[in-house]
Amino acid sequence: MDRVWFRSYDPRVPHSVDYPGECLPVLVDRVAARFAGNTATEFYGAELTFAEFWKHVKRFASALSSLGVRKGTKVAIMLPNCPQTVIAYYAVLWLGGAVVMTNPLYVEREIEYQWGDSGAEIAVVLDHLFPKVEKALPQTKIRKVIVTSLREYFPFLFKWLYPIRAWQKKLFTAVPYGDAVLNFSRLIGKSSPCTEPFAASLDDVAMLQYTGGTTGVIKGVMLSHSNILSNVAQLAAWFADIRWGGERFLALLPFFHVFGMTVAMNLPLFAGCTLILVPRFEVKELIRTVHKGKPTIFPGVPSIYTAIVHDPDIRKFDVSSIRFCVTGSAPMPVEVLRNFEELTGAIIVEGFGLTEASPVTHANPIDGVRKPGSIGLALPDTDCRIVDLETGERELSAGEVGELTIRGPQVMRAYWNMPGETDLALRDGWLYTGDIARMDEDGYVFIVDRKKDLIISKGYNIYPREIDEVLYEHPKILDAVAVGMPDPKRGEAVKVYVVPKANETLNAEEIIRFCKARLAAYKVPRVVEFRESLPKTVVGKISRFQLRREMLDKAS
Repeated sequence: MDRVWFRSYDPRVPHSVDYPGECLPVLVDRVAARFAGNTATEFYGAELTFAEFWKHVKRFASALSSLGVRKGTKVAIMLPNCPQTVIAYYAVLWLGGAVVMTNPLYVEREIEYQWGDSGAEIAVVLDHLFPKVEKALPQTKIRKVIVTSLREYFPFLFKWLYPIRAWQKKLFTAVPYGDAVLNFSRLIGKSSPCTEPFAASLDDVAMLQYTGGTTGVIKGVMLSHSNILSNVAQLAAWFADIRWGGERFLALLPFFHVFGMTVAMNLPLFAGCTLILVPRFEVKELIRTVHKGKPTIFPGVPSIYTAIVHDPDIRKFDVSSIRFCVTGSAPMPVEVLRNFEELTGAIIVEGFGLTEASPVTHANPIDGVRKPGSIGLALPDTDCRIVDLETGERELSAGEVGELTIRGPQVMRAYWNMPGETDLALRDGWLYTGDIARMDEDGYVFIVDRKKDLIISKGYNIYPREIDEVLYEHPKILDAVAVGMPDPKRGEAVKVYVVPKANETLNAEEIIRFCKARLAAYKVPRVVEFRESLPKTVVGKISRFQLRREMLDKAS
């Protein structure tokens, strides 16, 4: 596909990227030497310079090597955003191992499945997660568990206050250290820096990143070193305003999610920038962190920006340090975008990605034309096309709605041990995303909805996202989402879940009347349910799946 429109919107963005011939850990090794005195990580005020950070990486790599981690060894990391997560990630990659990022919120059954399926042999976990990890171990191949505490990298005073707070919040856990259960800091303290050369090649698997993908089946996405490096290099070229060695990234997006891993961890380290590590989202704490830490780049998701905009105390804090934000994972309501940009003076760049593409495939330009509601243009070296929903083979013209397909160096190798699922997702070099979209004449892509979220009512195709956008225009609504509900006459009907803004009163009739004025009759909600909050995924996206499952469970 000819994409000469790249240069017409931002002349600094190339058609393609000159990719380094070496893997990301080797490049970060050089960055650590170049910016040795600069701050690499900042965690509740405790800082590690790049030299200190990389020394910890090399020491932990030495410790892992002594435990038998070699090329191809799977190592699970089950931690929130903290220095240990970044250290462990790069230490595993340096040895040629493959990282298995694990959500700390997982329950025993989910841990068993992911670690059992991946064949992970070593696990790095947080201390207060150890009890559920211990129960899951018999069903896995894990032979060593390395346990760490957040306090190990806290500032001096926090280190002594944390045990008291942990005890009060019932997070304190007595870990039974021994031959099979080891302490993270002790391993680093007694290990010499690793002298082994980097052990992997660009074609080797760097990660097994688990996802529901386009079919809802849990799968391990095989991301190679080349995939990960390509996406980081593409983003560095696209966001040409990044000041190498001079930015402060707010690292709130969880690193165990591929969006956070690439945009909030790997990209800033590649560019020699500082990670302001935030292990959990709590809006007032986050605003204080922005006020005090002065981040310049803020990757996030719409629900985070929405919470900031609606916080009653936001005007008391200085949030003007933010230069630009990168958002994805969920649609960005236009009203929230405008309010946040007015509040901070920042630019919000909406993009798109999926785990199978490492993950970013599209983004709006920073200095060029940003089209509200669009995920933007394809990144350099990334081809995209819209194909018909029936056969997936006929490429559609501008403005027509079909399935978004992607081709580029960031696209995964395959699904782990799932050749059938791989064949469904990868066809003739194209990744079939499962997203329904359209492309305008300028090459900007607009996501209409997910194929699996499509509501079919009396033969009409209804895209829930369109209804969501209308609901967000209502001045009294804070959060909202539409789902399909079984209906004996229509097959499916539209149900919406609504969270009113604080101190606002709403009724179903008012919402239905509002929608009737803005939507075709067959798209208007039939049922409205009010809630105090809506369930969200780990990156803050409203979980349509969970709401639909709750609804069906009640009906059965």
